[in-house]
Amino acid sequence: IKDALLVGDSINLKDGDIDFLAIYAQETTRTSQGGAIILHGRGAHPDWIEVINPLRSQLPDSGWKTLSIQMPIAASDASDSQYQALIPEAAPRIAAAVEFLKQQGVTNMVLIGHSLGAVMGTAYLAQCAPNELKAFVVVGLPVSNRDPNQGTLADLAKLKIPLFDLYGSRDIDPVLNSVTARLAAAKQAENEDYRQVQVEGADHFFSGLDDTLVAHVKSWIGRVAPGEQIRQ
Repeated sequence: IKDALLVGDSINLKDGDIDFLAIYAQETTRTSQGGAIILHGRGAHPDWIEVINPLRSQLPDSGWKTLSIQMPIAASDASDSQYQALIPEAAPRIAAAVEFLKQQGVTNMVLIGHSLGAVMGTAYLAQCAPNELKAFVVVGLPVSNRDPNQGTLADLAKLKIPLFDLYGSRDIDPVLNSVTARLAAAKQAENEDYRQVQVEGADHFFSGLDDTLVAHVKSWIGRVAPGEQIRQ
């Protein structure tokens, strides 16, 4: 990953006693909108070619610093339950990413998660919502447990932070089958800044639709979490 980077620099962050990889890219504009922390999905990494790389490498052109972090992983043949067990391990890593951006002087941050990364981000925000985090974007948020009192749906029902629920019309079943349930959870939270958008033709990885993905995310975070005025 480090040797193949074209945008950004690899850095090491610390989660307690464990070092983990992150990729940090500074804005290419004269002033900064803030910072975007990006969480990859299952079996991926901080520069994954689908969803993650387009977001982390293109948002700097709109004034956002990006920090894409390595999430906890399991063996390639790990079961769903083994990955579910990793969800709590994500929180210290997200907290370390927030602290890193704070050290760079960033006070306006957004959190962006794809697939399992979106699940991990939801769990983190349900337990801890730093003042610096102004908005949350979930791309292809899967819900495996449909019980509204448990898991991801229960976490969503706690979130007041502006939340953009983006998914594709050809997404995976755990995403498509929970559209209504996710909306109901947001209503339970009385989250007035929840928006759900389906992108026609998009699959779980927005294959061939990188620009569409970035445009949706850039537009929404620019509206709900605006930073400084950008002077090109």
